[in-house]
Amino acid sequence: MTYKTHTTCLICQSDRLIPKKNYEDAYLCQCLSCSFVFSQRIPTQKELKNHYEKYGRDDYLSPITINRYNELLDEFEKYRKTNKILDVGCGIGYFLEVAKQRGWEVYGTEYTDKAVEICEAKGINMNQGKLSIDNYEPESFDIITSFEVIEHINNPIEEIQNFYSLLRKGGLTYVTTPNFNSLLRYRLKEKYDVICYPEHLSYYTPKTIKYLFCSIGFSKKKIETTGISISRLKAGKGVTNEKPVSQVSTDEKIRNQLERKWYLRFLKRMINSMLTFFGVGDSLKAYFIKH
Repeated sequence: MTYKTHTTCLICQSDRLIPKKNYEDAYLCQCLSCSFVFSQRIPTQKELKNHYEKYGRDDYLSPITINRYNELLDEFEKYRKTNKILDVGCGIGYFLEVAKQRGWEVYGTEYTDKAVEICEAKGINMNQGKLSIDNYEPESFDIITSFEVIEHINNPIEEIQNFYSLLRKGGLTYVTTPNFNSLLRYRLKEKYDVICYPEHLSYYTPKTIKYLFCSIGFSKKKIETTGISISRLKAGKGVTNEKPVSQVSTDEKIRNQLERKWYLRFLKRMINSMLTFFGVGDSLKAYFIKH
């Protein structure tokens, strides 16, 4: 069976691409010019439809995650001018619910009818399908967020150019995505369950996400790499098939233990500082400013 492939890098357009050894099942290649790793195979609409139809809409929302959302929104307060926030690929609107409770005018995008229906019932202004600048006033948002979305797309230049067009000058964009340079990926290699075609098509590191955003015109505020998922480690070793995001997962149990004592919270901050310093935490969290 033949399939379409990318012949140039998704973010720097170089044709100096080489297969990523041991990641053939996910069709990964690496750009020799900018180091970006991505799936060279282009999935068909049928492949994507078959995959994403399996997605549920009953994701577990931890009380700790709500606390993290509020801490993030605390950081966003100094950018509040138009009072508008856009979450690209907002799922069923958990983050925007919290933002709305804090007085933000909230907007979101999602693909499925069900997700859009759920979000609209929560009072979120929704647009269905991929992000389009035609749906909004230019430079109208203070904040644009995207949680665990950009790894799913293979048109990052177009996507981040849209972010730039819709964000006001001085506004902030905040993006999270798995870190390809994480300790777990080095430990588990192709067994790391983040490496998954056609769900994940683009794999970022602190270096390549900075290159992407700065090439569009953003400036870096900060980039963090935090956390180590014990649930994913156990899954990669075949010990368990538990979901990392669930009420009974090992990760959630550890999160609850760390929240209970001040010295454990301090220890967590110190560990995350080290993971960020070396760029090896599981989750890549990037903040960029439009000037």
